[in-house]
Amino acid sequence: MFIAVRDLRFARGRFVLLGSIIALMTAMVVLLTGLTAGLGAASVSAVSALPVDAVTFQRPAAGQQISFATSNLPADTAGAVAARPGVDAAYPLGAATTRLQTGDRSTAVTVLGTDPALYPALRQGRAPTGAEVALGSELAKSQSYAVGDTVLLGGQRVTVAAIVDSTSFNHLPVVYTPIGAWQRIARTDTISAVASAGKLPGDGDGWTSVSRDQAFAAVGGYASEQGSLQLMRALLLVVSALVVGAFFTVWTMQRGPDLAVVRAIGGSRGYLLRDALAQAGIVLLTGAAVGAAVAAGVGVLAARVMPFVLDVSTIGIPLVAVIVTGALGAAFSVRRVSTADPLTALGAAR
Repeated sequence: MFIAVRDLRFARGRFVLLGSIIALMTAMVVLLTGLTAGLGAASVSAVSALPVDAVTFQRPAAGQQISFATSNLPADTAGAVAARPGVDAAYPLGAATTRLQTGDRSTAVTVLGTDPALYPALRQGRAPTGAEVALGSELAKSQSYAVGDTVLLGGQRVTVAAIVDSTSFNHLPVVYTPIGAWQRIARTDTISAVASAGKLPGDGDGWTSVSRDQAFAAVGGYASEQGSLQLMRALLLVVSALVVGAFFTVWTMQRGPDLAVVRAIGGSRGYLLRDALAQAGIVLLTGAAVGAAVAAGVGVLAARVMPFVLDVSTIGIPLVAVIVTGALGAAFSVRRVSTADPLTALGAAR
C-alpha cells in the first residue's frame, strides 16, 4: 500500500473532495432508508403487530388488488376460516377511519376492531369490552386522555378502558375496540378481514388469504409509497458507484506514467491492482463512515418530529451498500492497471 498512501498524502485535496462526496451520498442513503422504514411503520405497524400468520380478504375483482378499504366479508367468515385444516385460531378484523372527539379536541384515527388477544401490549387498564376502547400511548399522551375518560368515536360514546403500545394504520393512530363496538361505529354488520394463526387458509367462497406481511400491500398507498422511496435509494447507490468509478478512472489515467515506471522496474500487475483497490477502499470506508455518523446524528433529531426509524439495520445496510457499490465502481475503473503495458504507457508519456 506504499503507492496508495503516498498518493493519498500527495493529492489529499482531491481525495478529501471525493471522500466528502461519498460521505454526503452515504448520509442521504441512510436518511432515506430511515425515512422509508419510518413511513412504512406509520402505514402498517398495526398490521405488523398482529400476532397472526395470515389475513383473509374479500376476493378482489379481476385486475384489482386486495384492500382493507374495499374488503367486505360476512361476519361468519371467521368461523369458516377457523374450520380450515391447519388453522389454529381465527379472529374477525375491522378497519375504518373516523374521528375521536371530546370537548374541543378532535383527532382523525383508524378504528381497528378485533379480539383483545390481538391488541398490543397493555400499559394501563384492562381489555375493553362492550362500548369500550384501548388507545395507543402516544395518542393518549398527545391528547391528554386517561383510563376512564368518556369520548366520542365515530359519533358513538365510548369509555377508555386501556392504554396500549402505540401503532398506526395508513399514517393514523389506531384505536382498538371489540368487533361488536367496531360494527356499531362503522354502522355495518360485516367485517373487513379475518386474521388467523397457523397455516394459510387458502381461498374460499368469495375470499382469499395472504400472509400477514403480504397484507401490508392492502393498506392504502403503502406499496406505491415504498416503491418510490426504494427507487430513490437505488438511484442514489447507482450514482455513488458512478461517481467513485469516474473519479478513479480519471485518477488512474493521470497516474499512468508512474504506474508504468513501477511495472518497468518489476512491479507485478497484481501488486498494482491491490494497491489501487486498497486506495479506493480507504477513501470509501472513511467517507462512508463519516456520512453514516452524520446521518445517525441527524436521524436522532428527525425521529422527534417525523416518522423515522434509526437502528442497526437502517444504518448498517445502507452503509454496506454504499461501500459495496462504490468498490464495484472503483474495481471497474482501475482494471486498466492490471492490463497496461509498461512500454506502451511509457511511450505514450513522452
